[in-house]
Amino acid sequence: MLVTTAPALDLELNDAEMQLYSRQILLDGWDIEAQEKLKLANILIVGCGGIGCTTAELLARAGVGKITLIDADTVEISNLQRQIAYTAQDIGFYKAEILAKRLRLINPFLQVESLTEKLDEQNAQYLIAQQDLVLDGCDNFSTRYLVNQSCTQNHVALISASAIGFQGQLFMVAEHSACYECLFPKENHENESLRCADSGVLATTPNVMASLQAHHALLYLGLNQMALKQKLLIWDGLTMKQRILAFEKDQDCANCQASHTARSI
Repeated sequence: MLVTTAPALDLELNDAEMQLYSRQILLDGWDIEAQEKLKLANILIVGCGGIGCTTAELLARAGVGKITLIDADTVEISNLQRQIAYTAQDIGFYKAEILAKRLRLINPFLQVESLTEKLDEQNAQYLIAQQDLVLDGCDNFSTRYLVNQSCTQNHVALISASAIGFQGQLFMVAEHSACYECLFPKENHENESLRCADSGVLATTPNVMASLQAHHALLYLGLNQMALKQKLLIWDGLTMKQRILAFEKDQDCANCQASHTARSI
């Protein structure tokens, strides 16, 4: 099911938008031009759970022009511990629809689309091809590999975030860079049991990673900065330490090879 709101898009910021985003526009290194780039941006958020709902809200408040949400799940009572977009009265309703309603209340200038279905082989290419950026916060490897594949094939930047237990990871895939499969080969990550539902997660962990993901998205969309391109950020919530590890493209990566072949045709 698709629910859409599409206010008329004016390329320039109006007076109300200038006031709403005034604290960002005042920043050294961030000006009206950067804010207008945000307004023109289309992003897809895959998964409206602990990471996705926080990332979506932060970007809505910051002034991203259009956000598409996709998640087939409904709100459960166990979600309320960490998924800050939802309350007890939302239990049983689709996450994507509840989150979309919340975003519209936060920012009336935002265009929102909510899809209450899974991202799969049938819809991934179409959805991702029309985006400026994809933000992945899903909780299973099969979807992560599909998002990675579709982003590389369509030359759409991807910022992927994950959180489990006390730890989180974040990295970026951009055109010609190493991809998710370079870093995490499929044959090494076939165990779908590594999920919050099975391993647990502290309430703060996904929200920390969502804030970092949203922050990186703003840097990319407004300033064209790619701080984590081919770099893996690892955050440890027990020690409060953070590491950034560089990684290279795997010359044997099937996804990169397929993407290169497609570009050559």
